[in-house]
Amino acid sequence: MTQAPVREFKMPDVGEGLTEAEILKWYVQPGDTVTDGQVVCEVETAKAAVELPIPYDGVVRALHFPEGTTVDVGTSIIAVDVSGGAAPEPEAPAAAEAVPAAAAPAPAVAVPAEQPAEAEPAAVGSGRQPVLVGYGVSTSATRRRPRKPAPDGFARQTLEGDRTELNGHAQATPTAPAPAAPVAGALRPLAKPPVRKLAKDLGVDLATVTATGPDGIVTREDVHAAVAAEPKTSEEPAAVPAPVAPPAPTAAATPVTASAPVSYDTARETRIPVKGVRKATAAAMVGSAFTAPHVTEFVTVDVTRTMKLVEELKQDKEFTGLRVNPLLLIAKALLVAIRRNPDVNASWDEAAQEIVVKHYVNLGIAAATPRGLIVPNIKDAHAKTLPQLAESLGELVSTARDGKTSPSAMQAGTVTITNVGVFGVDTGTPILNPGESAILAVGAIKLQPWVHKGKVKPRQVTTLALSFDHRLVDGELGSRVLADVAAILEQPKRLISWA
Repeated sequence: MTQAPVREFKMPDVGEGLTEAEILKWYVQPGDTVTDGQVVCEVETAKAAVELPIPYDGVVRALHFPEGTTVDVGTSIIAVDVSGGAAPEPEAPAAAEAVPAAAAPAPAVAVPAEQPAEAEPAAVGSGRQPVLVGYGVSTSATRRRPRKPAPDGFARQTLEGDRTELNGHAQATPTAPAPAAPVAGALRPLAKPPVRKLAKDLGVDLATVTATGPDGIVTREDVHAAVAAEPKTSEEPAAVPAPVAPPAPTAAATPVTASAPVSYDTARETRIPVKGVRKATAAAMVGSAFTAPHVTEFVTVDVTRTMKLVEELKQDKEFTGLRVNPLLLIAKALLVAIRRNPDVNASWDEAAQEIVVKHYVNLGIAAATPRGLIVPNIKDAHAKTLPQLAESLGELVSTARDGKTSPSAMQAGTVTITNVGVFGVDTGTPILNPGESAILAVGAIKLQPWVHKGKVKPRQVTTLALSFDHRLVDGELGSRVLADVAAILEQPKRLISWA
């Protein structure tokens, strides 16, 4: 009669504001014994891979999602039998009554069947769930469904008749007829934002689409099917006035659309799901490119003296064990230029209609990693000495290459450097990291003929490109910053005279 207590471990908010994460690898299986603090899985957020420790002792009862599944924050991912640990809370019987399938009419939100005595402390009082990192997620009557269904071996048992709420709109119970939603006027068809956009672009009313997805979700295929069916209706000729020829191509297009996911030649093409770092990068770049008006300026500069200084610093005992390279002095030059032109270190607050000038510099360094492009930043870089900056750069690069960069290390950046010169290219037109005011691209340093002291001599030359947000950085300000960086690299003694 008494059932062993089971705790449901939920996907935590592993970074400020993140809403989902992909399960990369499970380190445990059902039946394994786990201890408090033991890592049970590795997940990938929008920017980093993070290992998740379990916060209690017990035996794994079930893994709710397989590897490769994207799961929303706050969704249970693993059930642990803690009967050998702490006893269940007194109010557990009330939750236990919701477990039998016969009690389906009672709850309004789906409750896992293996959750009889779950009385998470976060469910009361603060309105926040305790998570391992970050502020956590608010408790609510709304729970979002998993991003993609799990196989049979990972299926979660839920109460019959339970339906989740999506985007704040409760779905009708299974016994309620489908037409009830439009009559009530308070509900709208369930569909993901991309599907809603597709329907809008194609002129399809989602209320008229037959949903075939799980829990009554309208899928892309449903929308395409509705489009294919439209030419057969009597009102289509009125919507498309004259053309009589289009119906034939439209009808022919129907099977092509339906079979698109499997029609391509796998020997000649490879389709890669857009997720994780690539998904986050794409969203950030599109958002930045079409939000901040970019301006990019270029300057070619003789960095021969800077390269000589790099070689000298490598022999300095203050830099023993530290990595000294041109990027170190370029970073320091940018920091000095920002000190001389502090208004460039700012951000645009659209909601408040304010320009926020930062009195600190969190210097971002774009890094290419096996997982994709990430931009961790050195916190308070403006306050670091040259050896300290070298140490921070070394740690940042090694951590990024190992795939261990934390989400917090990629937040709150103010300006960024991207070193495209390592790939042998001269420079580029970099896109701003969202929320930042400027990004400096550094090209390859090459030996080139250069007029030096009235004579053409081989000198080490590079090209710099500075992109900035023209809403808050005028051409004059951006030009001064770029000119200052170039002047320092040409005459590195200005690091002392301008500091």
